[in-house]
Amino acid sequence: MFPFMCLLLLTPHVLLSSTHLAEVSPQDPVLRIGSSLTATCMLRPELGLHASTLYWTLNGMRLSSSTYRLESSDVLSVTLHNLNGSRQQTGDNLVCHGADGGLLAGSCLYVGMPPEKPVNLTCWSRNTKDLSCKWRVGGPGEIHIQTKYTLKYKLRWHGREKECENYSAAKQQHSCYIPRNVALFTPYEIWVEATNQLGSATSDVITLDILDVVTTDPPANVQVSRVGDLEDQLTVRWASPPELKDILFKAKYQIRYRLEGSADWKVVDDIGNLTSCRLAGLQPGTVYFVQVRCNPVGIFGSRKPGIWSDWSHPTAASTPSSERLQSGSCDPKPGEQNSTLRRELKQFFGWVRKHAYGCSGMSIKLYDQWRVWLQKSQKTRNQVDSTGQ
Repeated sequence: MFPFMCLLLLTPHVLLSSTHLAEVSPQDPVLRIGSSLTATCMLRPELGLHASTLYWTLNGMRLSSSTYRLESSDVLSVTLHNLNGSRQQTGDNLVCHGADGGLLAGSCLYVGMPPEKPVNLTCWSRNTKDLSCKWRVGGPGEIHIQTKYTLKYKLRWHGREKECENYSAAKQQHSCYIPRNVALFTPYEIWVEATNQLGSATSDVITLDILDVVTTDPPANVQVSRVGDLEDQLTVRWASPPELKDILFKAKYQIRYRLEGSADWKVVDDIGNLTSCRLAGLQPGTVYFVQVRCNPVGIFGSRKPGIWSDWSHPTAASTPSSERLQSGSCDPKPGEQNSTLRRELKQFFGWVRKHAYGCSGMSIKLYDQWRVWLQKSQKTRNQVDSTGQ
């Protein structure tokens, strides 16, 4: 077989038939973008071929004869100027062919740039049981030749240097996962090294304590239910992640909800460490999707906030439908004075509802009592009107 390994487009029988017929030099050079290269194809004397009959291709495209130079009857050279980055990280194919098109020899060209310093290194721990880190490729990101990224870490004051093993990559972002044996109460120093055939670069070293970068699983058993006959409210309840008990930290929660068919979420921030919340000001007879997430805070006295968990799976519930809409009837036409009074009450309690919005208990009980009274009054009036017809 040929000493070069990047001739991916060639069939096996061509490779075998052309073994040791000629030699291309240099073999597998590594060059910076913009460099020039002169390569030679030296024929074996016993072949009885003349170098003037040969030609060159690069990645399957025939190179212009103006780039050739006949060095001797057995040697034909080619000169390439201002090389572009390799099309594939396994190298570009520079091949010497005989007059009949047969492959005689070849080499791989690795054309690219040395890596730049990795940036935006951040880490987090799920339930203090593991450690995950991610970072971005430095600079424009495309360096054209294969680059190895190694995440290294060690305890700040003692301990030996270790390497992460479980890597993943997506475009310009890389990550690595340390599944076990993380230390608590002792800071880590963490950094990323990037190396390729043209050089190396190292990220800034970050120092972190596992307890300062904790996140948990999402809250479990999220339930959404109606609040009696109140047509504009729903109650949300959930269970704290089990890890909250295991590592003894407090937590704060967020809720977000949206209407069915809408992509716009509304977020409720002022929940604190409660595990239930009432949503007010909703539309009657409407399906809502609700999610909850958790942020651990104050772990073992740490002053830094934790990291928000993922959102829980959406839970759906609907508010009660307005009875007036269900009956298909309109409001009875009252006198102008009663109409004005109802309009003023509606405006006033709309203001109360707006300012009591969220999970605060301010005026909620008074508002609930008024809504129940209003709905019962409306039922009574409808019954009187129906019997008087």
